Amino acid sequence: MESHRRLDTELDKLRDRVLLLGGETETALQRAMYSLIQRDNPTAKLVLDGDDDIDRLEVEIDRMCIDILALRQPAARDLRFVIAVAKATPILERIADHACNIARAAIELNDEPQLNSYTDLQRMSERASAMLRSALDAFTSGDAQAARAVIIRDDEVDKLYSRLFHELIDMMVNNSATTKRAARLMFVAKHIERIGDYVTDICELTVYMAEAAIIKHSNDHSGGHER
Repeated sequence: MESHRRLDTELDKLRDRVLLLGGETETALQRAMYSLIQRDNPTAKLVLDGDDDIDRLEVEIDRMCIDILALRQPAARDLRFVIAVAKATPILERIADHACNIARAAIELNDEPQLNSYTDLQRMSERASAMLRSALDAFTSGDAQAARAVIIRDDEVDKLYSRLFHELIDMMVNNSATTKRAARLMFVAKHIERIGDYVTDICELTVYMAEAAIIKHSNDHSGGHER
């Protein structure tokens, strides 16, 4: 009984740290896009300065997972939760890295004349941020149905990326003076598109954790309850 209480306590702590990491990652993405849309270099530098804290938190969570697996030997759903956390943590860290890349792009672009493609970029980032928030809620509550719903929303981000990509290509073709800035915005759009993909990965881990179902590389994003 005592060992079960210790395991529950450590799992609660692990869940809290994942929530903290997820919150820091979400904040980094929002700040990065704010720094670009509002042409705010100090906010971009906040993103870059905070990346070391996110890296340290990732390492801390990784060590917690190893300790729980080695010392507590969790089973069934608890085991799947720890495994899912161990896999989700580096994904969140990579999302934060993309946020840093967006912040760096903002610093480069903020001194240049602004192009008119920021509206679609903002729409993309809002979709990706909302997906990330919903994915984190689903992950921490073990809600597979909510996770599947988030996965479907990635199509919206992909469609916005495709439209923006072609707009920026047309801009570069028709006005060579915009080439450097448009190319930089294209990279920003790709970072956001990749974030959407990473959020999908987190949702797939949620389904695995809740249902013991592996849906990665499959078309089973709508339902089903393997156990």
